[in-house]
Amino acid sequence: MESSVQSAVFYILSAIIVGSAILVVTLKNIFHSLLFLVLTFFSIAGIYVLLHAEFIAAVQVLIYVGAITVLLIFAIMMTAQIYSPVLRQTNEQVIPGLIIVGVLLITTLIVLGNTAWRVSEKLPETQSIVTIGKSLLTTYVLPFEVVSVVLITALISAIIIARRD
Repeated sequence: MESSVQSAVFYILSAIIVGSAILVVTLKNIFHSLLFLVLTFFSIAGIYVLLHAEFIAAVQVLIYVGAITVLLIFAIMMTAQIYSPVLRQTNEQVIPGLIIVGVLLITTLIVLGNTAWRVSEKLPETQSIVTIGKSLLTTYVLPFEVVSVVLITALISAIIIARRD
């Protein structure tokens, strides 16, 4: 019974992800696209919860739904010409895009169909948040600090660009 409920929730979340992702790239209003992107991010966090990866789900919500979405909202708000009537919002490369997407879809389906998927009955060893935190601040401290420097540089650059206007 539990497996069928998990499968049903997985398929519902997958349908929401695919539907909202399609709306993200097809809607003409950029703010509405952003709202559907938030829905996509939340649904992906739901998939992580189904996989018993609660920490990654929490990080997904904090980083993507929180920080990235707020950053995109600020970018939309700071761009005054986004709704200008003189600005043409069309894509003149629909046909090449559809061809590329079609080729990638067929290639992906062929690779997925020809792959022998090994299923293990053993459960992976559990990782606690404390273990991940210790690992980030000992083994992976250099990449962790480099990311923090890159993020603070991006923040300072965004402030400088915004102040010029």
